[in-house]
Amino acid sequence: MPEPIIEISNANIYQGDNLVLQDVNLTVNKGEFVYLVGKTGTGKSSLLKTLYGELTLTEGQAMVAGFEIRNIDWRKVPYLRRNLGVVFQDFQLLTDRNVNDNLKFVLKATGWTDNKLMDEKILDVLDKVGLKAKGFKMPFELSGGEQQRIDIARALLNSPKLILADEPTGNLDPETSDEIMNLLFHICRDFNTAIVMATHDYIVVQKFPARMIRTERGKVIDNATITME
Repeated sequence: MPEPIIEISNANIYQGDNLVLQDVNLTVNKGEFVYLVGKTGTGKSSLLKTLYGELTLTEGQAMVAGFEIRNIDWRKVPYLRRNLGVVFQDFQLLTDRNVNDNLKFVLKATGWTDNKLMDEKILDVLDKVGLKAKGFKMPFELSGGEQQRIDIARALLNSPKLILADEPTGNLDPETSDEIMNLLFHICRDFNTAIVMATHDYIVVQKFPARMIRTERGKVIDNATITME
């Protein structure tokens, strides 16, 4: 029996006073890979930001990773985010510290205190993304693909059941994009982690097919097909 990790019903999503997406109904199950496609400005990022608590949901219902996120108390948002991994297009690594310290910073921010356990966890996630030997490198010493892998490692730190990825291949060449997609599908399959990935890279979508959700004219269309625009 499929188990939902995201369940949204009759939700209206606002950016400020502006209604961006209307009457959103969406279910994503554990271990499922879902693309979020649509033209720029149609609400992809607003939907993701709502899911990780950056935009407040005031109309409709939504459960994300076991949290009711309508009018979620700001004090609960860090606990929600502990259950999610978020991967950004521009990596958002701290440039003044090495990879290990970037990852340790996140662990401390999410409540970890034991140094030995933190070191073990960091090695574990670097191993999962194939960069076990790169912990002492500074971000500028890494290629774009390696930085994106570190970003994915960071998203795995708290063993999330859900990863939200915002254009994770947007700044990468085709070969590196393929490596990142293979890594994301491997995480999805082997760790039963649901992944919702916003993208406008239709070559990636065709190469790595999965369920598609489309934002268009203020609506979210499920099981969408893509038209080459």
